[in-house]
Amino acid sequence: MKQRLYGHFYGTISLLVLLLFSSSVRAQDAAKGETLFTNNCASCHSTGSNKMIGPGLAGVETRRDEAWLVKWIHNPAGMIESGDADAVKLYEEYKPTIMTAFGSLSETDIKDILAYVKQANAAPAAGAAAGAAAGAAPAAAADTASSGFFNIVLIALLAVMVLVLLALLGILSALNRLATADPNAPEGSRVSFFERLKQNAAKLGNNPPFRTGALLLFMLLAGKATIDGLYGIGVHQGYAPKQPIAFSHKLHAGEYKIDCGYCHTGVYKGKQSGIPSVNICMNCHNTIQTGSPEIKKLYQAAASDKPIEWVRVHNLPDLAYFNHAQHTNVGGLQCQQCHGEVQEMEVIEQRSSLTMGWCIDCHRKTNVAAKDNKYYDKLLSLHQQAGQKDLKVADIGGLECSKCHY
Repeated sequence: MKQRLYGHFYGTISLLVLLLFSSSVRAQDAAKGETLFTNNCASCHSTGSNKMIGPGLAGVETRRDEAWLVKWIHNPAGMIESGDADAVKLYEEYKPTIMTAFGSLSETDIKDILAYVKQANAAPAAGAAAGAAAGAAPAAAADTASSGFFNIVLIALLAVMVLVLLALLGILSALNRLATADPNAPEGSRVSFFERLKQNAAKLGNNPPFRTGALLLFMLLAGKATIDGLYGIGVHQGYAPKQPIAFSHKLHAGEYKIDCGYCHTGVYKGKQSGIPSVNICMNCHNTIQTGSPEIKKLYQAAASDKPIEWVRVHNLPDLAYFNHAQHTNVGGLQCQQCHGEVQEMEVIEQRSSLTMGWCIDCHRKTNVAAKDNKYYDKLLSLHQQAGQKDLKVADIGGLECSKCHY
């Protein structure tokens, strides 16, 4: 357990060191490096100088030799055990946390990450002076414009209120004029407007065609309400249950930009996205916010060796087959397309209806991710020969019943 914790933290530091040498060797793919950084490093490191679980990576290319970085990222625990002075120093600074070994990253991958980190730190520096000089005037102008717009809205609302008041006064005046059927009639024969309305309603209620029509209208409305209710069975749109630990996706996925696949480990490679275990949470929270009451619940779960009983939010019926990897990895869909803007949710909720009609509508509208995928070349050719431009999921069997029900 101790070595695993060491490995995780030192993996982060390895990344930082790795970024150091990327500038001196050759031009790297910073765009690819950004993806690799997001998926592997962002949960523990920032591209700037701010410390998270591990050190900030700004300027890492000036602090470590590239060969050392590659070796460190591939096997941080091994370097510590070998007695490497720099590795031991990093461990002493951040213990008991240790970076995870990233043996799956090639040397080119590491250089791409370093290139991205260097690029991320160069861009703000280049634009800082211009931004500071230009920022003051627009800010003042924006405040002035905002204040003027607010005053216009207040005046408009006041005008609307005056018009509504005049309309109400007109209605009251009309009702007063209708208070009696005939103002010139004898005092005893006067009938109020509301009394006449009551008498006419009683006559209308005794009319057979009217009663038949009213009954039919009631039956239609009741039938519609019943059908709407039946369609709503099993639809939990808006469901946002209270969880045993107050976990904020807005903080983790939004502010800290932790990739969904870090916690939901199966989202890109399995049928189920997976619910994070206590160990995944403890990778970070053995050193972050350790005194928080909610984090203490993690320690209790880890000590008792019992899983956290998270309440499931998105739940498809057993009769429907859905594969996450097929949609995220092969189809290239973003998590937000089905789950909504998760990075903005303090409390996770089901944003989409997840009904069969909702899925079918998506299959009818969504283009197949066929670019650079030779598997679809023949299908695309046949599809275009038929005079159609876009290849939709529906065109490759996305509406067949057996695709989801078997």
